[in-house]
Amino acid sequence: MKAPLSLLAAALLLCAGSAFAADCTQAATQAEMNACASETLTHNDADLNTTYMAYRDKLNKAQQNKLREVQLAWLKYRDLSCRFESSASAGGSAAALALQTCLAEKTRHRTDELKALAGCKEGDLNCVR
Repeated sequence: MKAPLSLLAAALLLCAGSAFAADCTQAATQAEMNACASETLTHNDADLNTTYMAYRDKLNKAQQNKLREVQLAWLKYRDLSCRFESSASAGGSAAALALQTCLAEKTRHRTDELKALAGCKEGDLNCVR
């Protein structure tokens, strides 16, 4: 049984991704830019997860549950929002780049929000500790 050409191409791109990651400032081809955007998203997502877990560990059980609900809603919002924002490039060669760039940016902003919540000052009415 032969694998579809698109499946083979996707596998090759995944394997080649680490070669592209060496210097994203020099990314020139669409494949290189896509790989760099994917790397940025992976990095931002890992940073978000680390920040989320550190903040969550400071909260009591009820607050942890509320934070989880907020985070799940935020993830759904992020994904839907980025699919909409990148829809102009759907079907084109830059579609993955547009989507991953949006996801990475929104993820970085959410990480900043969680860091601000975790570092709020005592007495701030919006401070959850």
